[in-house]
Amino acid sequence: SISTSSLTCMDKRLLIVIAGPTASGKSELAVELAEHFQTEIISADSRQCYREMSIGTAKPGADLLDRVPHHFISSHSIEVPLHAGEFATEGRKLLHRIFSTTSVAILTGGTGMYIEALIHGMDVFPSIEKSSRDQASAMLKEGGVKEACAFLSEKDPEYLKMVDRSNPARLRRAIEVIIQSGKPFSSFLNKSKAAPEFTTLMYVPEFERTQLYDRINRRVDAMMQAGLLQEVNELVPYKAHQALQTVGYKELFQYLDGSVDLVTAVELIKQHTRNYAKRQLTWFRNKGDYRFIPYENALKIIIGDVSAILH
Repeated sequence: SISTSSLTCMDKRLLIVIAGPTASGKSELAVELAEHFQTEIISADSRQCYREMSIGTAKPGADLLDRVPHHFISSHSIEVPLHAGEFATEGRKLLHRIFSTTSVAILTGGTGMYIEALIHGMDVFPSIEKSSRDQASAMLKEGGVKEACAFLSEKDPEYLKMVDRSNPARLRRAIEVIIQSGKPFSSFLNKSKAAPEFTTLMYVPEFERTQLYDRINRRVDAMMQAGLLQEVNELVPYKAHQALQTVGYKELFQYLDGSVDLVTAVELIKQHTRNYAKRQLTWFRNKGDYRFIPYENALKIIIGDVSAILH
């Protein structure tokens, strides 16, 4: 393990980013890296930050959380949503504090937008008039996700490849920007990309596709055994909140509403999670900043890369 004191005197600041799809072992790898470099972890997950959502978001367990300091895990309430801009502002302050005592910090998660916002700042979008917002809302209300995706397929196929289709708020946001500006939503992304104030090493640890899907299926079964249905049942009063319009929760709300049986709901969670993982991988591949590495060698590869930079 490289000592923090020897790193600090070199006056280098290095952010290791561990990104990738759900169920790809990011949390465990991040903890091993944080222990090795005696540092802290910032979580870039748009759901694990909510204290009311634990089982369905696959938060790191106490065994991992107790080993190194974590940030943005159970830090906010679903009643006060955490947006990417706020995450970036709070995260930058945290990084500044971490880098005051050590030269390495870890950022890990599957929410690409949060990672981008923290490293490069937020993109600048046009102001949205009420008429454009109403049009986008009406499209989703009347035609649902299917019509929204058809609209994006025609107007902005690039963004459709990367967006979480299970998140109506993201779809609505893209549609209203397109209606307002007449330009693809993706054309506004990364336009204000500022150079980061630190060196970044960005990785996506990979499993074979069949192995990843098996991990996802087994994780969903484990969530159900751990009490996911009870967690979702307790959140019924809040089910209209944006944070809960997500995989693992919306399917069980459908079961509780009587729309589907429990076996079907669980199978839908597995299917939708696999679909989401595929879109996450597409997002990170399209960015071009990430190095895809085999999970079994990830720790060794990353430690070697960091040592080469800091020595």
